[in-house]
Amino acid sequence: MAHDLVIRGGTIVDGTGTEAYRGDVAIDGDRIVEIGTVDATSAARVIDADGAIVTPGFVDLHSHLDAQVGWDPTMSSSCWHGVTSVVMGNCGMTFAPLRPGHHEVLANMMESVEDIPASAILDGLAWNWETYGDYLNRVEEMPKGMNCGGYVGDVALRVYVCGERSIEPEYRATEDELAQMAALVEEALNAGALGYSISRSLSHKVPDGRFVPGTFVDPVEYRTIAEPLRRLGKGVLEAAPRYNDLDGSTWRVDEEVAWMADLSRFTGRPFSFNLLQMKSLGDHYRRVIELCDEANRTGAQVRHQTTPRQVGILFGLGANSLLDSLASWAPLRDRPFAERLAALRDPALRANLVAEGVAQGDGTYGAMYLLTPESGAFYEYAPSDTIAARAAAAGVHPVEFYLDALDATDGRAVANWPVLNNDYGAIEEQLASPASIMGLADAGAHATQIMDASQPTFLLSHWVRDRGTLRLEDAVRRLSSDTADFVGFRDRGRVAVGAFADLNVIDFDNLALPIPEIVNDFPTGAPRFVQRAEGMLHTIVNGRPFMDHGEHTGSLSGRVLRS
Repeated sequence: MAHDLVIRGGTIVDGTGTEAYRGDVAIDGDRIVEIGTVDATSAARVIDADGAIVTPGFVDLHSHLDAQVGWDPTMSSSCWHGVTSVVMGNCGMTFAPLRPGHHEVLANMMESVEDIPASAILDGLAWNWETYGDYLNRVEEMPKGMNCGGYVGDVALRVYVCGERSIEPEYRATEDELAQMAALVEEALNAGALGYSISRSLSHKVPDGRFVPGTFVDPVEYRTIAEPLRRLGKGVLEAAPRYNDLDGSTWRVDEEVAWMADLSRFTGRPFSFNLLQMKSLGDHYRRVIELCDEANRTGAQVRHQTTPRQVGILFGLGANSLLDSLASWAPLRDRPFAERLAALRDPALRANLVAEGVAQGDGTYGAMYLLTPESGAFYEYAPSDTIAARAAAAGVHPVEFYLDALDATDGRAVANWPVLNNDYGAIEEQLASPASIMGLADAGAHATQIMDASQPTFLLSHWVRDRGTLRLEDAVRRLSSDTADFVGFRDRGRVAVGAFADLNVIDFDNLALPIPEIVNDFPTGAPRFVQRAEGMLHTIVNGRPFMDHGEHTGSLSGRVLRS
């Protein structure tokens, strides 16, 4: 029988957690039709997977690609890391429902919370929708290389119903306003929204410094708004929780997990939420894990989203650099990259920068690490790896060390300042929890701040291959069927006959991460960090080759996945 595509001779890691096995995979149209020993003599295309693993396409549960999908059909950087389906609308931040004239409000909020330039958002989207269903229909019309779905967000709901007064910390929605929000959630679910997302994080603020709508509301409001999930028996819940009080270090973990568990029990629906180890909160993550286990024993379905590495703020010459606080650099901050690179090689300017750095002291260089093209991206560090330690070993000030690195790499060196999940022991505890679910890759967000969309590549290379902490089969399950099943993506996340042909062919032994780099490809030319992968050989979306050794094939077979 002639098949459209045969992936031949790979080691199949099917996404269910069962033992890997060697075999062929045949695809016709958008479905897997045969697994085992397949006659490929008449196949339209054959991919030789000998020596590679064949996995389901990965499902990214936590992205902020809501804007980027409007201008980047590959949804990079996710496309380079085996992701074939993404969930948008996390943390309560969505662009629908949209009242006429409110698009600038939502765009500015998204910029303030997720560091996606409002100018790019406003220029890159048509804003020709009102309801969440309208929004999904517009996304359906956009060219897409991978699949996407999304939550309807609490922030957009409150702005739509209550206007800008919803931002006031003391504002409380009326019963009628809550009923309107519930009706909008029901409309969204019936139109295909995957669920309802909420923001309560104290790091989420609007441009004038106030907290986003809903941050301090009584959680009893969510029962009214989320009631359609209970009645319709579909959709999931997601939140960016508020684990700390305004002083930044006082726990409020028990009450925060309590309302989320209660809402999960009330609706009968699964609930995932962000969790990262934070120095300021000590071992609060352990208490969250303990409370999740207790809640799940009493009828809740709560899962804490876990990311497999620290979250670090990045600094590069193409965007924010470690020179920006120095007076002599101020006139150059907004100059083109080539001018900045040439300037730092000027002996007089260099001497001034070093002198100003010495006057400032070592600052946070003792908590920062330098990534170069030669070193590649590495994320687990020893004390001797800090910029301060390496500068001291070289007998120079950290600013001089940093300037030398920028010069030697033609401006490509990147400094990483880990601020969350610094403790790899804590990450391992989170990964070991039965309530954990992979998330927090934040693709599309924090354009010039962080780059965590490479999460799948790091999980497989670091925790499976290099450390041996996770079985390959379990890690692939966590990236595919576990996340697909959570949000209700049917027939995805598995290598199985009848499933959609979302697949990866991976050179597991040679998986590696190059350093993040700055590109200026937003609609307004604004910068962002991207990160590619080595070892991701092929990614198939709905039966069509999408990525080939890191290059887009031109295929745009992605779809909107609705509940």
